[in-house]
Amino acid sequence: MSKQDKEIPPAPQKEFFQIDTIVSDLRSLRVASLENRQRLERPPKLPSRTILATIIDRLSAVLFPNRLGYLKLTDEDIDLYVKQTLEETLRDLLTQVLRELDYTAEHETCSSITTEKASTITHFFAKKLPNIRSLLDKDICAAYEGDPAAQNVDEVLVCYPGVAAIMYYRLAHELHSLGTPLIARMISEIAHSTTGIEIHPGAKIGPSFFIDHGTGVVIGETTVIGRNVRLYQAVTLGAKRFPVDENGALVKNILRHPIVEDDVVIYANATILGRITIGKGSTIGGNVWLTYSVPPGSSISQAQMRNKSFDDDMET
Repeated sequence: MSKQDKEIPPAPQKEFFQIDTIVSDLRSLRVASLENRQRLERPPKLPSRTILATIIDRLSAVLFPNRLGYLKLTDEDIDLYVKQTLEETLRDLLTQVLRELDYTAEHETCSSITTEKASTITHFFAKKLPNIRSLLDKDICAAYEGDPAAQNVDEVLVCYPGVAAIMYYRLAHELHSLGTPLIARMISEIAHSTTGIEIHPGAKIGPSFFIDHGTGVVIGETTVIGRNVRLYQAVTLGAKRFPVDENGALVKNILRHPIVEDDVVIYANATILGRITIGKGSTIGGNVWLTYSVPPGSSISQAQMRNKSFDDDMET
């Protein structure tokens, strides 16, 4: 490379970019947005996505220190590592919880009420960690037993995107249940970005849950999933329609997603919509579009759905 190629061009004058004008325009838009949302006196200071990602990584290490933690741990110092990591992580989580509560509070920012509530939420979340570990052990076993390609449970934990998404979900669900839905949703979207699997933290999912392959799976907010359920890639458990009120606004907080009972298998690209029930022990085949309940032990295939659609058309 010649000396001329290495030369760095001179920095343009500040006026060239008209920075002051851009900053002023952005401020005007920002102020207008705050006024429109009645937030001018209290601009939102939201939880940090970057910090939450770090928190989840640390919590994963706390739950599985030998496999997801520091590589040089010994039996003698593993508990100390878990203790120190957990203490640091909970302090950071407390700060993020406080940010969400401040954002949603009607009283002054950082009030004693908000601080006490944030401490309580963080404390109860910490106490749930052993139960979360127990559930994840069952999920990991379900993945190992349900996939002939899996060589051992350690491979399942460190390699499978479905297991990673479920781990994020289990942590986010507890935070959602404890009253921090924004943090919970941010964690679920971090998992979505990482794994391609979207599980709303409000969904209720039983033990021994396995998502094989996983890409494109969507599980809606009010979904209920029982024990020992297996999903394959691109399965959607979604809403069939979105009711609106007299003003044309979407009606929130209604039960609109499926109930999937125990021991159900749903194959790739199946779409199951609405507050319907998939009975215990049923099998839903690939590419099925299902909008009605099916009894326990059902086996629904794409060919059956085509025939039903044809019969319905003949009747009308």
